[in-house]
Amino acid sequence: MTVDNGPGWVPEPVEGSVIETPLAERVEAILLIIDEPIALVALAAAVHAPVPAVRQTLEALVEEYDGRGRAARRGFELREVGGGWRLYVREDHDDLVADFIGGQAPARLSQAALETLAVIAYKQPVTRGQVASIRAVNVDSVVRTLLARGLITELFADSETGAINYGTSDQLLAHLGINSIDELPPISPLLDDGADGFEEGVVR
Repeated sequence: MTVDNGPGWVPEPVEGSVIETPLAERVEAILLIIDEPIALVALAAAVHAPVPAVRQTLEALVEEYDGRGRAARRGFELREVGGGWRLYVREDHDDLVADFIGGQAPARLSQAALETLAVIAYKQPVTRGQVASIRAVNVDSVVRTLLARGLITELFADSETGAINYGTSDQLLAHLGINSIDELPPISPLLDDGADGFEEGVVR
């Protein structure tokens, strides 16, 4: 028998029971870790909730982040792009973020980062999945590092899959001392057969 001890009383969980966290918290947890827009259906599956409920939660979060009602506007926003949802820094703060990233102490790139950067440079536009397929390893963290360093940039989102296509940035060109990607050295002499790991149509 459960005894109510008055207003504000919260019953202790029954041993073996599961207390489900609020849907909005679960949705935010997923949104914080994704690198590319996530489709509504995929998000609903990830948080174990019906699609209509997740859509309603997303719409409520958009209003909350935008400062509608009594909530204070956040420095980030939730947008639906390319058929998927993702958190973005507000355009008002682009310069602030760029200055912060540019002011970070430079560090040498790891071998993994250099290899990933090379694939993106010669294959662009290219998705994270395509880079991972070429390198045969997960490249999520490496791509995040290259983005944070300003060496690559998001070009566009695939209209069908929502996958982000990446390319090199003007900052990388400046670091390399070249004016365009066409000035990159030919890749063929560096490969065993001139095409290993790359498809036709890449910069030669």
